[in-house]
Amino acid sequence: MRARILFAILAAGVAATLSAFSWAQNDATAPQPSQQQDTAPPGAPKEPAPPPSVTIIGARDAHGVLGRDVRSPTDEDMGRIVDVIVDRAGLVRAAVIDFGGFLGVGSRKIVVDWNALHFGRIANKGDSITLELTKAQVTAAPEYKEDTPIVVLGASGSLQPLQFGP
Repeated sequence: MRARILFAILAAGVAATLSAFSWAQNDATAPQPSQQQDTAPPGAPKEPAPPPSVTIIGARDAHGVLGRDVRSPTDEDMGRIVDVIVDRAGLVRAAVIDFGGFLGVGSRKIVVDWNALHFGRIANKGDSITLELTKAQVTAAPEYKEDTPIVVLGASGSLQPLQFGP
């Protein structure tokens, strides 16, 4: 009985050695990666992606705008920016401003052209953004509602319509 177990272990070892030798021989004759076609099954790990590019923006050169106060050129309160609207190409087209009301009661959202906003004084969180419109113009603007056509209020002559293809 003991001889049979030893024989089985020896046979398994020989089979493993032959298998490894066969694999090494096939590997040596395999085409180089430049000659191989992409035959990896879907879901198989691919070569790692190249590292992303990195841009460093100084803390004094860029700031977030969501939640920032918006003021008129005559320093009237025009609301605060609550959203940014981009077109299909990813270009920023407009800002949604929560306008009017008191402590969020009675306010409404309007959309203003991005070019009507001026960001010259936003070095600190307390600084506001200037909107190139009067309070009367903003008050007359239609309310913004999601999933409806967007009416964008722009400074005189600066707005260009959004053009979406089919």
